Amino acid sequence: MNKFSLILSALLILLVASIAIAQAPPKAPDLFPLEDLRPGMKGTAKTVFSGSGTEEFGVEILGILPGFPGPRQSAIIARLSGGNVERTGVFAGMSGSPVYIDGKIVGAIAFSFPFSKEPIAGITPIKQMVELFNQGSGEIKPKEPRPVSFSQLAGTDWKPNLPKPAVSPVSLLAPVSVGSPMLPLIGQQMTPIATPLVFSGISQESLSAYAPQLVASGLMPVSGVGGSAAITPLAEVNGNTFPAGSSISVQLVRGDYSLAAAGTVTMRDGDRIYAFGHPFLSLGASDMPMSESSVVTVISNMNNSFKLAVPGRMVGSISQDRASGIYGLLRQAPKMIPVKVNLHTSRDKTETYSYELANDSFLTPLLLNITLFNTITSSERALGDSTISVKGEIKIKGQESIQIDRRFSANNSPVMAAGSIAAPVSSLLASGFDDVQLDGITLDIASTETKYAGTLERITVDRTEVRRGDKIEVQAYVRTESGKQFVQRIPVQIPGDATEGQLLVFVGDGGALQEGSPAKAFVPQDLSQLVKAINTVKKSDRLYVKLFRITNGAVIGTSELPSLPPSMVATLNSDRTSGGYTPTVLSPLYEMELPPAEFVISGQQLIAIDVVK
Repeated sequence: MNKFSLILSALLILLVASIAIAQAPPKAPDLFPLEDLRPGMKGTAKTVFSGSGTEEFGVEILGILPGFPGPRQSAIIARLSGGNVERTGVFAGMSGSPVYIDGKIVGAIAFSFPFSKEPIAGITPIKQMVELFNQGSGEIKPKEPRPVSFSQLAGTDWKPNLPKPAVSPVSLLAPVSVGSPMLPLIGQQMTPIATPLVFSGISQESLSAYAPQLVASGLMPVSGVGGSAAITPLAEVNGNTFPAGSSISVQLVRGDYSLAAAGTVTMRDGDRIYAFGHPFLSLGASDMPMSESSVVTVISNMNNSFKLAVPGRMVGSISQDRASGIYGLLRQAPKMIPVKVNLHTSRDKTETYSYELANDSFLTPLLLNITLFNTITSSERALGDSTISVKGEIKIKGQESIQIDRRFSANNSPVMAAGSIAAPVSSLLASGFDDVQLDGITLDIASTETKYAGTLERITVDRTEVRRGDKIEVQAYVRTESGKQFVQRIPVQIPGDATEGQLLVFVGDGGALQEGSPAKAFVPQDLSQLVKAINTVKKSDRLYVKLFRITNGAVIGTSELPSLPPSMVATLNSDRTSGGYTPTVLSPLYEMELPPAEFVISGQQLIAIDVVK
């Protein structure tokens, strides 16, 4: 072998070795014992101020605060130093920045004092983070089904119900209300560093409508400064993925819309990633995309500095969100919910939006509400009279699809339309059934800038005495807001088995009919029963006709049992039983849903007829 061959072989060996080193996961640093910490000790910390490269800055230990943020926990108090830190202070997005002393990791920067004149930070000890996430997984006990109300299923004023953080969050203005006796103490309590949630594709108006709920959960909404995040498969991982101090994004929405929470990686141990040092939303077990990110810059702010980060490649999923931070696994893809919206505007244009949502019982309905509202208002008016129709389906693995067919005509139709989709999705994900998997949401939304609404003023019948099997005509008189009146003629078939006596004819919108039903709520026995209930919920944008007979009946679960024989009524009312049913005095005989009219009609009327021989 000549000299050239020896040199070439050596270079090849070096190349293979360098590739192997790059692909090998970094070794986790040794942990610095909390009991060995002393005031005055100095170390270093890492975070990203710009781009994707980490920068070091100084840390001086001031002391240890036991019992914070909870019992058997501690927080380390430290002063930060260095050019960038002295310019920005402790900023939102720094959460998770690792702190080292003598090459050993101490913990993650996670807390700050609002309005502090110098960069004083609280550090979550790394031992608390590791021990919390390494505690035995154990078997997850099946959840119990939860009660579901029909008004919730048909509702349009859905409100988020996010879990509260373990420690009160930093407010954008003040952590206490005006006039509170706590007002003089602003800045004297240590709070988790706010987590910047970067919105892309979301207008400032849409963000303002939902900002209070986000701020109340410790998130800092930042609008219009991030890039969109494409829907891409899981990226390859190597030894350079997520070094300590690098920027990390938790993606909640990606595609035509992007919502990503930014923080800092504390430690990588093999494929295990520890970050933030404090809860994101205290979701517990979770399944959210974990992505690399680059920092555009850190905005210095008198109130609360924050970093602007753009999410990059998805490399794993966040599986835990608890008191000491978030925990993720590389090479593990999260389950996302695909959403496709075709928006037919009032100007005869069609826009298509495609994106994915994180799958979470608390977050998914809120994210869906925000993105749908923004989709409508991006091309249509947000306030003022309009009519919006929503059609589509929600696909559920192993179940029949939920069919969507709603229409709203009001001065806040976009809010109602978005809430009408978030409500059933919320009921599904919060039902307590473990087998709920949403395979996709497809919607066709049409909007016009005109209000088509009317009120049912009165009803008449062509005769008040009928025989079994007869047909009668009900005339519904509807008046629009402009004062115009029109009549809708409704043929009604009297059941052939109707008994002699008085019948009540009800004509009204679905909301009024549902509100008057004795079946207000139920506990579904399985997922299929819940899906069926959602598909059969009454629609508030059209009229229904229902015949009632005055006789004893009962409602058990979602089933109405009319005209019960006396023996059955006696059994239900037995001294040996109590509860389990709702007694009724009106037994339904016949129900018909009318096709949607040109106007969205609201109101209800009742009239009596007699069945004779």
